[in-house]
Amino acid sequence: MDKIAKALLKLSQAERRKLKEILAKIEKSDFSGLDLKKLQARDDIYRVRKGDMRIIFHKTSKAVKILALERRTTTTYRKK
Repeated sequence: MDKIAKALLKLSQAERRKLKEILAKIEKSDFSGLDLKKLQARDDIYRVRKGDMRIIFHKTSKAVKILALERRTTTTYRKK
């Protein structure tokens, strides 16, 4: 099982539904209402943030490839 499938299993039904809507918008190149940011030093990799969800993807003219699905928590950036 790959890491995207594992990440999907950890999500609730509501989160999966939101994710599906976001992915449909990304596929149509309709970024309205999405917090989209191009990652530094790359012209083809983007991050979408929706609440505590992060979607990292690679978009070409022909396809969209999901690289990572992550849920951010209050401890994500805490120093140890």
